[in-house]
Amino acid sequence: MQKPVLAVMAAGMGSRYGGLKQIDPVGPSGEVIIDYSLFDARRAGFEKVVFIIKHEIEDDFKAVISERISKVMQVEYAFQQLDILPEGYTVPEGREKPWGTAHAVLAAKSVIDGPFAVINADDYYGPEAFQKIYDYLATHQDDEKYEYAMVGYHLRNTLTEHGHVARGVCEVGEDGFLQRVTEHVKIVKDGNDAKFTEDEGKTWESLPGETTVSMNLWGFTPSFLKETETRFSTFLDRTLTANPMKGEYFLPSVVSALIDEDKARVQVLTSKDKWYGVTYKEDKPVVVAALRSFIDAGVYPEKLWEE
Repeated sequence: MQKPVLAVMAAGMGSRYGGLKQIDPVGPSGEVIIDYSLFDARRAGFEKVVFIIKHEIEDDFKAVISERISKVMQVEYAFQQLDILPEGYTVPEGREKPWGTAHAVLAAKSVIDGPFAVINADDYYGPEAFQKIYDYLATHQDDEKYEYAMVGYHLRNTLTEHGHVARGVCEVGEDGFLQRVTEHVKIVKDGNDAKFTEDEGKTWESLPGETTVSMNLWGFTPSFLKETETRFSTFLDRTLTANPMKGEYFLPSVVSALIDEDKARVQVLTSKDKWYGVTYKEDKPVVVAALRSFIDAGVYPEKLWEE
């Protein structure tokens, strides 16, 4: 069985944040958020990382990340470009938005050669999550169904005080397997709980703070790449008519479809860690303070990557 690979989705330019947040320093020695994820992933057992980026940020990203990470992990790059489409399809005139997280993973299929975990570049997940997903991938293979996993977080541990976030809201069965995940793109904090809107704030629905949500930390076998590629044309046929400028091919949508078709099951591995991220510029001081506290507690060294 091949060793698990880590795929890092970093193609987004951080429009709400107002800059290239993936490479904005938050650690005491110039570390960015992905440094801490890679440090956690490496000590969990991951040896190879695939960065999924856009050509437009390639030079900046490599200058900040590649040199130090390539000394401790095998590094590969994949490029999520709008024109990576099945034969016969073209990019709608005026579209600039990427095609979404499932498309990002699909862009990396040529450099993913085994079971793999997927994360966002701009989210802090915590050490527990990487150990759990690595251990799962290292011990599970497809059987009668595809055997996948995800790390779930309590919604209240994933919210920002400074605006809305997108989260995959999960329905988890008593057996610990995922039943469905629904992507909500506008969730805001509401006391100890949250609320979301699907009509630009005209109406709101409540969500309990203990709701399990996906932070796009998934564990897949190679079968997921095949399924994602097969279903992409169907997504495009629908989206190019209904929402050609903003429609996105989400990982949770593919996962939910496979569950509904009884082709896959997804073990939910829970983490009690608090998520940190820089969705908005106002989030950065919170992340910096949290990482400082982790360093003081001995979770991380003062300097992650020694020369």
